[in-house]
Amino acid sequence: MAGNTIKDLAAGTAGGIAQVLVGQPFDIVKVRMQTSAKGTYTGMLQCAGGILKNEGPLAFYKGTLTPLLGIGLCVSIQFGALEYTKRVFAEHNVANGKGGEGGKILGAGQLFTAGVGAGLANGFVSGPVEHIRIRLQTQSNTNPMYNGPFDAIKKIYSQHGIPGIFKGQCVTFLREASGYGIYFMVYEKLVQREMAQKGIRREQISPLNAVLYGATAGYALWAVIYPIDMIKSRMQTDGFSPSTGQKYTSARDCVRKVWRMEGIAAFTRGLGPTLIRSPFANGATFLGFELASRVLYS
Repeated sequence: MAGNTIKDLAAGTAGGIAQVLVGQPFDIVKVRMQTSAKGTYTGMLQCAGGILKNEGPLAFYKGTLTPLLGIGLCVSIQFGALEYTKRVFAEHNVANGKGGEGGKILGAGQLFTAGVGAGLANGFVSGPVEHIRIRLQTQSNTNPMYNGPFDAIKKIYSQHGIPGIFKGQCVTFLREASGYGIYFMVYEKLVQREMAQKGIRREQISPLNAVLYGATAGYALWAVIYPIDMIKSRMQTDGFSPSTGQKYTSARDCVRKVWRMEGIAAFTRGLGPTLIRSPFANGATFLGFELASRVLYS
């Protein structure tokens, strides 16, 4: 089983790298819109145009080193935890005489639980990785506070310690657990359906369908987590203390203040670039994972 886990981690890394390279330009537009004051941008195109005009095309990949390293690791952990848990459930199914050959046909509840576990495992890394990325994405281009991800980590840690690095961690865990439970359940159920209808093995599913199923799973993910993600972004761009401009004392306080001051529309601000990014980034993630898995398990 250890050998399989290593292969799953490697395949997950391939999926994570594909996700970052495809999704990063959309992500920076999303974060800018989520964390800006009401009325700063009239829409996604105005935000993207402003970034291009004022900061240049490379600004769309600002802070990319952090996610390229970190998200590669995150997605690796996601798939490693997911596939391990799926094997555990498959063994349980075999012992109970269900789940078809090898017990591999998991129920929706089993897949959701495996996804929740994958999300929580991933959260330990994604929380600080995304915190550093968001700090870099939203800092001033003319007078930046941080000279790259390692400088950001060094300065935040020296001033605020481990809690500073893990700022917004509780809401990150909530986002990851709920989102990835749905995400992987939807993808795996679509894969199961095609295998059953066509009588084929997983490795015989076309790459195009892996992309389409990944895109569908991505939309299901964001339908569940977008408001949570907005709160996470607000928490991770907030000051560390009242002396550094802290607005929110907790995630609950953030929800209450955003609702009171900006209304319900604030919880979906930046949704446009997310919905455009989602099919490409998530399709690329599952395509990278499936193709790498086929090579590693062949």
